[in-house]
Order: sequence, then structure tokens, then C-alpha cells
Amino acid sequence: MLMPKRTKYRRPHRLSYEGRSKAGRSVEFGEYGLVADSGNYISNRQIEAARVAMTRYMKRGGKVWIRIFPHLARTKKPLEVRMGSGKGAPEGWVAVVKPGRVMFEVAGVPEEVAKEALRLAGHKLPVKTRFVRKGETE
Repeated sequence: MLMPKRTKYRRPHRLSYEGRSKAGRSVEFGEYGLVADSGNYISNRQIEAARVAMTRYMKRGGKVWIRIFPHLARTKKPLEVRMGSGKGAPEGWVAVVKPGRVMFEVAGVPEEVAKEALRLAGHKLPVKTRFVRKGETE
């Protein structure tokens, strides 16, 4: 699973996923990409599930780039605990994905295979997605 080796703060503030993504809006490494059309937090487990779905469909051919990383610790208080007494313990790691962000890139496979692989990966994610080719602009 993806997670930071170390972090500066154990319990960070929640970051917003509203508005358009500033960085990572174009396909840089591969030939095809999967772009987020809505924003959300994406957990390390969801990223891994999408990666597995893609590589299985591509029969481990081609190359996959993961352009998001779960830097943000997500906290949760235990069930049936009263209000107050500080923030909860870290529960998992999430990537903050804003609309327009390229999340995955694929190269070395035919377009039909890449399209289907990225479609399968998109079903594992809590955001609306679309398929793009290198050089396409919004």
C-alpha cells in the first residue's frame, strides 16, 4: 500500500478538493490517461485496487504511472465516544484529488485496451472519470 515514509505532522487539517486542479492536468509520461471530473479523497486502498484492475486487464503488458499519492493522514474517533477530548487517531492515508487531475497514465498498449483498462480502474474510484489521450486539452 502507498503511504508516506514519514510525515511532519501526525494529524493534519483536512484539505479542500473543491475547484480545479492546479498541477497534473496533462498527460506527461504515457499515451493515455484517466482524469478526475469530480473531486474527492482517494484512499491508498482505492489507488491499489485501481492499479490491480488495470494491470490485470492489460495482462501485465505496457506501463502504468500513478500520478497521485496519499500524503494526507485521515483521522477518526472511536465509535460511541463523547464530543471533545481532542482529535481522533490516524486511520488511513488519502490523496486529495481535484477535478482535472490526471490520476493514472498508460503506455505501450493499443488504445482499445488502454480505454477498457482505465474504465475498469475508474470504477474502483470515488470520483467521476474520463479517458484522455496525450496532447488533448480541455
